[in-house]
Amino acid sequence: MGKRAFTLVELLVVVVMLSILAAIAVPRFSSATDDARSASTQSTLAGVRSAIATYRMNAVISGEDPFPDVNVLTGGTVVKFDIPPNPYTGVSGVQSVSSSQAQNRSVVGESSAGWNYFVDNTATPPVAIFYSNCDEASAVENGSGGVLGANEL
Repeated sequence: MGKRAFTLVELLVVVVMLSILAAIAVPRFSSATDDARSASTQSTLAGVRSAIATYRMNAVISGEDPFPDVNVLTGGTVVKFDIPPNPYTGVSGVQSVSSSQAQNRSVVGESSAGWNYFVDNTATPPVAIFYSNCDEASAVENGSGGVLGANEL
């Protein structure tokens, strides 16, 4: 009785089919990392901005400055959780930036802080801007065929 085995042609067909499946699946999963970074950034921004809004509501009612300074923001009074590192850079911390830097969403010392914060309680109306200290492209579309930078989220 002869031994049965796969022929070379059968093995090549299986390899080709697996290659085609891999070529289709790998690009779909490679964007998962970008999506996760964008979602994590958006989540952090939403949490911090929500905490600032809650602080502002309470401060306005009690007649205090409507927005916290960077020390109050990160000191556990406003944000009740540890602000995670920036998902794009892995850098922790919040730093103060100038008005023009905040308006332009400038990246300032990307290796020194993961997040940027500007506050001016003397402006009319008062202004506070919290954003990612990274301009790497996110997975969020900008509405005109491109994507937003992480600092534009």
